[in-house]
Amino acid sequence: MNTSTAEQFDLVVVGGGPSGATLAALVAMRGHRVMLLEKERFPRYQIGESLLPATVHGVGKLLGVTEELEKASFTKKLGGTFRWGSKPEPWTFTFAISQKLAGPTSHAYQVERMKFDKILLDNARRVGVDVREECSVNDVIKAGDRVTGLRYTDADGIVREVSATFVADASGNRSRLHKNTGGKRVYSEFFQNVALFGYFEGGKRLPAPRSGNILSAAFDDGWFWYIPLTEKLTSVGAVVARERADQIQGDPEKALLKLIDRCPEVRDMLSEARRVTEGTYGEIRVRKDYSYCGTAFWSPGMVLVGDAACFVDPVFSSGVHLATYSGLLAARSINSVLAGEIDEKRSFEEFEQRYRREYGLFYEFLVGFYDMHHDEQSYFWKAKKVTKANTSDIEAFVELVGGAASGDSSLAGMRLEQTAGQLAAAVDSVGVEARRDGEQNAPLFRSAIVGEVMQESARVQARAALGHALNDEDPLFSGGLVPSGDGMAWVVPAV
Repeated sequence: MNTSTAEQFDLVVVGGGPSGATLAALVAMRGHRVMLLEKERFPRYQIGESLLPATVHGVGKLLGVTEELEKASFTKKLGGTFRWGSKPEPWTFTFAISQKLAGPTSHAYQVERMKFDKILLDNARRVGVDVREECSVNDVIKAGDRVTGLRYTDADGIVREVSATFVADASGNRSRLHKNTGGKRVYSEFFQNVALFGYFEGGKRLPAPRSGNILSAAFDDGWFWYIPLTEKLTSVGAVVARERADQIQGDPEKALLKLIDRCPEVRDMLSEARRVTEGTYGEIRVRKDYSYCGTAFWSPGMVLVGDAACFVDPVFSSGVHLATYSGLLAARSINSVLAGEIDEKRSFEEFEQRYRREYGLFYEFLVGFYDMHHDEQSYFWKAKKVTKANTSDIEAFVELVGGAASGDSSLAGMRLEQTAGQLAAAVDSVGVEARRDGEQNAPLFRSAIVGEVMQESARVQARAALGHALNDEDPLFSGGLVPSGDGMAWVVPAV
């Protein structure tokens, strides 16, 4: 089939996960013709079950799915609980302690991704996206240096072609299309980790009101996540350094149970539980070398969103947030170009700069967080400080960073060292200077790294709730753009 006889769309999205469904819906909502190709049939399994408030109340509001998420009866997540560092006592953060998130937006959800992703994909259909499942993309079609469409195999095994003004790769970490931007993936030298995870029924819950919190527990070999998905079902995963990957060789169930036995907090929570051994959740899965960033997020006619572009680390549940936020950023660029308001290069440079900045702050913060919470018995945590956590200030600090990140994307060694040192100094001073519950001016809250992280999240949520920005925004970069009043396109800021 020649491209001249192929179907034609303004945008074709590859992948129906959160980044693809978000991008497709936001472009279709502007009246453009959008096709989405998904190789599987939903619902399907996917890792990454813990959301952040910015996804639920910011992007979710723009998409129009906030009420549907509430009705889905997902486990409500008010914050997180950590057993992290040398001190044996766990500490907890709550989203509500931040004035930015207090009130109705002071929660997120623990979700079964099969259900959550289907809500987003069905919403894309509802707003006009032509969703085609069980369609495998074979390759892109190019005219010179520009991507102009796709060749794919449909559910009946027929090879088809589709032409598009833009193609978006939202096919995740296993993407085969990302190289068409001319870039390559650079894997982190710091987060060279391996995750081994499974599902259990009958696990214990933290005392109310923390019962819906994710529990992250560090131990000598790495750390565990413990996510209460439903009243009975729990996602349990161990993250270990690649140098210790020999501990997960052989029988994966024996390896996971052995690691659980080495982590007292998780061992106790699972003391009366049984592992799910049948159905979708019956498999023990392994994921390795998952922290990376592409050198190019777009090229003429093509853009990478979500895990196709980059992924950091699961410790602060940033995966779905980065996916949906990148979908929003890309939608702004595509909507602006299709409307003839801003040229492609300027629109997508804004997309890439903002997405790299968001990724960069999460990366930068997590390097500091891992380093700062050193356990002298474990080389997994390359650290230099012992945690002296006061609950209220740690709550404020982690909530701000976990809620949604924004900040400088520079990952130069000196900046990372300054970040780790700054966070460590702030934690050390908490016990001396800030004992009062609810203190908003404690050292952690005042630190520069924390001051950067919430700005973009607050803007997204305010615009979603009000239908417009709280006030005029300044561009984030010299000569940069700002979001339109409804948050779905870019505009040139007023002089």
